[in-house]
Amino acid sequence: MSESCTLPFFTSMMDIRTTMMSFPQSSVLVCAGLAWIVWILFPKLMAWRSRVIMLNAIPTVGPTGLLAGFIGTYKFFTNAREILQEGYQKYPNRIFKIPQMDRWVIVATGRELIEDITKASDNELSMIDAAAETLQIEYTMSKEVVIHPYHVAIVRTPLTRNIATRFAEVRDEIVSAFADHIPPQDDWVKVPAYKTSFQIVGRTANRYFLGLPLCRDPDWLDLNTNFAVEVFISAMIINLFPSFLKPIAGRFLTRMPSSMRRANHHLRPIIEERLAKEEEYKSKDWPGKPNDLISWLLDEAKGEQRTASDLIMRVLAIEVAAIHTTSTAFCNALYQLAAHPEVVAPLREEIEATVEESGWTKEAIGKMRKLDSFVKETLRFSGGGGFVNSRKVLKDFTFSDGTTVPAGVTVAVPAYMHHHEEERYEDPYTFDAFRFYNMRNREGESMKHQTISPSLDYITFGNGRHACPGRFFAVYEIKGLIAHILMSYDVKLEVEGVVPPYEWHGPSMDPSSTGEVMFRKRQ
Repeated sequence: MSESCTLPFFTSMMDIRTTMMSFPQSSVLVCAGLAWIVWILFPKLMAWRSRVIMLNAIPTVGPTGLLAGFIGTYKFFTNAREILQEGYQKYPNRIFKIPQMDRWVIVATGRELIEDITKASDNELSMIDAAAETLQIEYTMSKEVVIHPYHVAIVRTPLTRNIATRFAEVRDEIVSAFADHIPPQDDWVKVPAYKTSFQIVGRTANRYFLGLPLCRDPDWLDLNTNFAVEVFISAMIINLFPSFLKPIAGRFLTRMPSSMRRANHHLRPIIEERLAKEEEYKSKDWPGKPNDLISWLLDEAKGEQRTASDLIMRVLAIEVAAIHTTSTAFCNALYQLAAHPEVVAPLREEIEATVEESGWTKEAIGKMRKLDSFVKETLRFSGGGGFVNSRKVLKDFTFSDGTTVPAGVTVAVPAYMHHHEEERYEDPYTFDAFRFYNMRNREGESMKHQTISPSLDYITFGNGRHACPGRFFAVYEIKGLIAHILMSYDVKLEVEGVVPPYEWHGPSMDPSSTGEVMFRKRQ
C-alpha cells in the first residue's frame, strides 16, 4: 500500500482520537454506561412488553386497578368458588385470569383446552414446577424433591404393582384401625369424621408403606398426618405473600426442621440397617429384604440420594400426597354414605357376594362396580376442589383457540366447575351414587367410567401421562375402607340427609372439619 493511500487513514484516526480526548472522561463513561444499560435492558423491556400484551389479551375476573393484586389475593382466598364460577360462566371454553399479589392465576376451561394441556410437552408446561410453586416445596419440604423427583416413578411402578401382593396387610390394618378408633357398639356413637378419617387412612397407608410396628406408632402417625396438613396450610399462607417475601414467610411459617428431627428419629435406624445389609451382602437383594417403600426407594436412589436425610424427605413427600388427598376423599365418601341410606342395601349385597366369591382381595375390590361408582360420584360431586392439571408455563404457549399465555405464569383447570357442567353430567348438582355404574352397563363401555380412569370429562386425577400415579392405591384403599364400614357398621348423620358444609380455602375444597357421623354396630 502506497504512502498516499495510508496517510489520510492515519490522519483521520488521529483526528477521532483527538476529538474523543477533548471530551471529559466522565462524559465518556456516562455514555458507555448508558449504552451498556440499553444493551442489557432493551431485550428485557421488550420481553416485558410482550408479556403485558399477552396478559392484556386474556379477560380478567376480579378487581382491577392499582390495588388489584392485594384485593384479588384476599378475595380469592375467601371467595374462590364464587370467583371461579363467575369466570367459568362468563368465559366458557376459554381462558381467563384472576389477579394475585404479584402474579396472575390463569384458568383454562373446556375439553379442548384441557386436551391442549394434556398434550403439551414438559418443556412447555411443567407439572413438577407447578406443584413446587403451589406447595412451595422449597420451604415446606426440600428443593431436592423438585430437582430429582425419582420418587414419582416409585409410586407409579413398585408401589402400584405390589397392591395385590400386599392387600391382605392393608385389609388387616383397616380392620384393626376401625376397631381401635370406632369400637363397634350397640348404641349410636358420634365420631368426628375429618379427624378420624386422617387417623384411619394414616394407619392403613403406613401399613402398606412401612409395615408393622411403625404404622401404629402414635408419634409417627401424629407426625406424618399433621405434617401433611401443615404442608398444605403453610403453602397456602406463603402463596399470599409476594415473591420477595416468600423466603421470610417460608422460614417462619413452616415446621420443617422439627418435623425432620422427628422423622429422623423413626426412620434413620431403619434406613441405616438396610444400607448395612446391602454392604454385608454386596447386593441390593439380600435375604429377608422387606417389600416396602424404603426398599423401593433404595432400589432406585443413586449417589447422594442414598443418604438417610434424602430418603426420609422422600418418604414424607409421598406421605403428604397419599394421606391428605386420600383422607379428605374418604371423609367426603363417609359423609355421602351417611347422607344416602338408600345406597346401603345394594352396596352391601354387592360386597357380600364378591367377598364370598373372591375373599378380601384386590381382585374382589376391583369387581365391586357399584362401590366403584359410589366412590367416583363422591369425587365428582365433592372432590377435586378448585384446581387440577396445574402447569407452570416454561415458554410462551399458544392454546388451540389462539390464546397465548406467557412464560412464568401457572395455568390450571377448575375441577369443581368442570364436574358440575350439564353438558357433561345430567343433573350435575344431584348426588347419584350409581351414575357411573349405569354408564358402564351401556354396550361397549364396561371398562370405561372406572374411578381410576381419567378422561376429558372426569379430571379429579388429572389427565394423560401426568395423571396422578398414586390413584390406584388410593382408590383401592378408599373402597376397602367403605366396604369394611358397610359390612361392620350402620352410619347416619345427626340431621338426616344434610351433609356438613364444605370448606373452601382458596381454590381447595375440603370436607367439613367439624362434622360428625354417627356409628353403631351393624344390626
